[in-house]
Amino acid sequence: MYHAWRDSPMDRPNDILPKIIYPVVDEMRRALPAPDGFKAEPGTVLLGDQSALDSAGVVSFLVGVEEKIESVTGRVIRLVSERAMSKTSSPFRTLAVLADYVQELLEEQK
Repeated sequence: MYHAWRDSPMDRPNDILPKIIYPVVDEMRRALPAPDGFKAEPGTVLLGDQSALDSAGVVSFLVGVEEKIESVTGRVIRLVSERAMSKTSSPFRTLAVLADYVQELLEEQK
């Protein structure tokens, strides 16, 4: 299958949310017993007391995002890594922060 993004990397961080992260949010919402707290919005919290996901849900979500990145861009990226865990501020706080982190990782692979 041809993926246009394989030939032209995403140039704008704004592409990450609607084309990679929000579709995974939609998939996860279908599996959640109470999906109202997990919305496809930049400020949606992934970690902590305000998150609608438990720890297993966060892991499933991040794996889903990695798979979506690969299917859309053709690139294999691991979000959970020593680098991510050693950051002073977690790249998994909100969907917007995650999108910035994904963009950073994609730009490094150019």
